[in-house]
Amino acid sequence: MTRILGIDPGSRITGYGIIEHSPRGYSYIASGSIRINADYFPDRLKQIFDGILEIVDLYQPEQMAIEQVFMHKNADSALKLGQARGAAICAVQVTGLPVFEYAARQVKQALVGKGSAEKLQVQHMVKILLNLQGELQIDASDALGISLCHAHYRQTALRLQQRALR
Repeated sequence: MTRILGIDPGSRITGYGIIEHSPRGYSYIASGSIRINADYFPDRLKQIFDGILEIVDLYQPEQMAIEQVFMHKNADSALKLGQARGAAICAVQVTGLPVFEYAARQVKQALVGKGSAEKLQVQHMVKILLNLQGELQIDASDALGISLCHAHYRQTALRLQQRALR
């Protein structure tokens, strides 16, 4: 059984989702968001760093998966997103967890079967795969989607290794 922390980075809201993956399937552990209340950008990065450390300490994941930065139309937004992502990665690196990165298209492809899927489609599949009822914040569902994507890719890689050893 592997506990996976998924991160959907953002400079104002950073989503997180934690699942356990075993040969029997996926289990939901927790999800939510780190809501940043600072205006000074370096303080925002510190809140992300501290929030991720707190989540790692509380839930003890074994691996972390995070969305790669994609180029926005606005270069300033892309830079801020990259810095928020860096703060999250550094927080996890301090703890020694391995970090895996996935493009948004990979996550959508793994969950919905279509790299151009909408956020609501991803959210719907997350709820189905984890057997969740009720409301789920979009940032948390994106983070859970990233953790599910990682579990999927990890499982596929293990199967390929086993076949190669035969």
